[in-house]
Amino acid sequence: MKPRSLPFKNLASRPGRSGLLLALILFLTLTLFCGSVVALSLSRGLNSLENRLGADIIVLPSSAKSKVDVKNLYLQGTTGYYYMDAAKLDRVRQVEGVAQASPQIFLASLRAECCSVPVQVIAFDPATDFTVQPWIARRVKSELGLNELVAGSSVSTQVGDILRIYGVGCRVIARLDETGTGLDTAVYCTNDTMAGLLQAARELGHELKISGDPSNVVSAIYVKLREGADASRALVELSHISKVTAVETRSVISSVSDSLRGLSGTLKGLIAAVWVLCFFLLALCFALQASSRRGEFAALRIVGYSRRMLLGTVLKEALMLAFAGGLAGVLLGAFALIEFSPLLESALGLPFLLPDAGRLLLIAALSLAAVCAACPLAAALCAERLSKIDIAAMLREGN
Repeated sequence: MKPRSLPFKNLASRPGRSGLLLALILFLTLTLFCGSVVALSLSRGLNSLENRLGADIIVLPSSAKSKVDVKNLYLQGTTGYYYMDAAKLDRVRQVEGVAQASPQIFLASLRAECCSVPVQVIAFDPATDFTVQPWIARRVKSELGLNELVAGSSVSTQVGDILRIYGVGCRVIARLDETGTGLDTAVYCTNDTMAGLLQAARELGHELKISGDPSNVVSAIYVKLREGADASRALVELSHISKVTAVETRSVISSVSDSLRGLSGTLKGLIAAVWVLCFFLLALCFALQASSRRGEFAALRIVGYSRRMLLGTVLKEALMLAFAGGLAGVLLGAFALIEFSPLLESALGLPFLLPDAGRLLLIAALSLAAVCAACPLAAALCAERLSKIDIAAMLREGN
């Protein structure tokens, strides 16, 4: 038998033992890879949310409190719809410290019979907007026209499609990059387009609780403060405006960041615990082989195998198992994360943005390398013991 083929033949001749070790290594790799990707995805989601908010304060009608959690406005799949008089915009701009204020209007087309797909529609004012346009500028180089839409990454539509929203045909001209938040489930248009959609919705009998002209309402006002302005004072003054509630975006970030730190700590603790447990089990499995393989290694010593060759055989077996189990764990983990990331995002209730392919490959390579280092290390003690077998003692035991 050639020395090079011995490790493979040893593994193949003991399928039960090899299968158990493979399963253990697969679980170890799966935990390390998936845990690392989830932690990074949550961190990227938080960074995306920070970059996307743009405003210092968001002003909403008081009725919004009964429809959404205003402190987690962007983490939800839909912002719903609620309205206040557009005159509130002038009142907001008069508050000391306010540098910019831009309105947005929301419309939730949640029933499929009214629309091509159930979506959240968010309208912005191109003349004053500072939150949406910088984000969509990566995909749209010109201003949005009447009845033109930009779709979030999770909306089931393609560029060029016509979406019918309350009977109005709107053309999708671009799709946005993923943010890992509820913003991915929305479509974006100008206030002129929204005015037509609101009117169409009312004509179809949908109760939107809008009195008067639909073009004279807003759903939210995004506020950017002047450099050095007192945010707490501005927040108090804005909250004193009749029938509105004001939310500081810093509180949104802080809430998400606190949840993220707690979850990340739990993930790190879980990964560490799994690694300690699995490493102990691997070392135990390899150590148990020492007694069952004494005769095999004594026979190999008799036919001319040196101690170094025996040591190399055991380490090669461990490395082969580590690579096969690690590769399977990485592939299974990648499939699960890509396939079920929307469900995971929904279950966590936090912004979740998967890394790009390059980073996924890097994490996969590092996870595989870690496992390929850990398994031979766990096998080293067993290998050392087996390589020092006393052939004479083994022959006496056989007699």
